[in-house]
Amino acid sequence: MSSAFLMNPAMIQRQLILVNRAIHPIKTPSFLSNKIHSRPSFHFLMRKPGQYGISSSFSSSSSSSSTATSISKVGFVSWYLGMIKSWPILTKSVTSSLIYIAADLSSQTIVRESSEPFDFVRTSRMAGYGIVILGPSLHFWFNFVSKLFPRRDLFSTLKKMVMGQTLYGPAMTVIFFSLNAHLQGETGSEIAARLKRDLLPTMLSGIMYWPICDFITFRFIPVHLQPLVSNSFSYLWTVYITYMASLEKAT
Repeated sequence: MSSAFLMNPAMIQRQLILVNRAIHPIKTPSFLSNKIHSRPSFHFLMRKPGQYGISSSFSSSSSSSSTATSISKVGFVSWYLGMIKSWPILTKSVTSSLIYIAADLSSQTIVRESSEPFDFVRTSRMAGYGIVILGPSLHFWFNFVSKLFPRRDLFSTLKKMVMGQTLYGPAMTVIFFSLNAHLQGETGSEIAARLKRDLLPTMLSGIMYWPICDFITFRFIPVHLQPLVSNSFSYLWTVYITYMASLEKAT
């Protein structure tokens, strides 16, 4: 069969044509080639940004960084909630102390001269008040109020607000002014004179600030997070009250 194939002239001619085309391919005429290459191409405009290496890497890096930030925030919140569950009083007390430190430093920054140093003894008094007195008292107060009025409807919220403004708020203000004055060496009569001078203006200022804060806290926040939210609201209030506590002795 192989000899018959080699003797077939038509097959030999076809094979020679194929070999010739493979060795010398047909070239496109120059004028057609110029036309093809001069034709404008807009396909790159239709490409998506992700098809370019630089844009893809940039978007992926931005996405990864934002994801890492979100994960870190979620991780911190989960850690904090776990600490509240495991060590509720200690966690709330440390939170109160940190907020009082930040508020007192802010208060000093507002009123002091640029050449005056910070009064870190005063700041340490505020930190001690936050961790020893305010933090634990907030924990027990919010738990007590939530057991007394377990619902978070409008009427129960208003009752909690009234109790806060008439009982807890005045009591803590008196304790704060008295303890801070005592730690500064003031006598009983001087502390009484300070309370007579500063307590009423402070309470009036509190009535203008705290009701809306208490409404949000009692109406929308779960009880285990209420001290944290109240401490957050108390930052601005603490800036004011630490300024009041730092005033000169009453004469």
